[in-house]
Amino acid sequence: MQNLGIRILFEGTNFLRLLGGLWASLRIAVIAMVLSVGLGILLGMVMTSKKKPVQIFCRLYLETVRIMPQLVLLFLVYFGAAKHWNINLSGGTAAIIVFTFWGAAEMGDLVRSALESIPVHQYQSGFGLGMTKLQVYRYIIIPQTVRRLIPSVMNLLTRMIKTTSLVVLIGVIEVVKVGKQIIDASRYTIPDASLWVYGVIFVMYFAVCYPFSRAAALLDKKLKD
Repeated sequence: MQNLGIRILFEGTNFLRLLGGLWASLRIAVIAMVLSVGLGILLGMVMTSKKKPVQIFCRLYLETVRIMPQLVLLFLVYFGAAKHWNINLSGGTAAIIVFTFWGAAEMGDLVRSALESIPVHQYQSGFGLGMTKLQVYRYIIIPQTVRRLIPSVMNLLTRMIKTTSLVVLIGVIEVVKVGKQIIDASRYTIPDASLWVYGVIFVMYFAVCYPFSRAAALLDKKLKD
């Protein structure tokens, strides 16, 4: 039975299909993360505004993202857009929109925190040299902020990669969906196929996420030393 369980992984193109499903998950996570970083930096700068209406809007956005489960957001975008706005989104596109919406909020809050942690004299030194506000941010504040954000960005990317497993519920053929297809095809001949298939999926996620998690921990320690 054990040999049969191992064999199902390499029967035909099963293993290549699992790798293809993993690539689909990574593609969604990476695209969403790139968009989240760009939007998050802008949002984080807006979050430092002292204007009350801006603060209220940013807080509502952040709390909405944190309170609302990603699965509900996926259903709202994927099914809601199709029904109410007559927009036929693919599952992958809907997932990228939702993860960008989520990631931008998280990145924005991280950027805000990093900006506020930079000592005031850094700003004052720039202004004292005759720089404009834009130049101070571009040459002094943003480089320091990015350096401090790298560990947090890696952690957010890891969380995003793991959360992509939810997109199976809106029809995206990612690694968990491929695994289920392989298990369903062999459920009568190999009863313990699920143990082997999901075991391999676990190893795949671990192999992808652990380096990011470890690198984030090392960078964070280095920055604190």
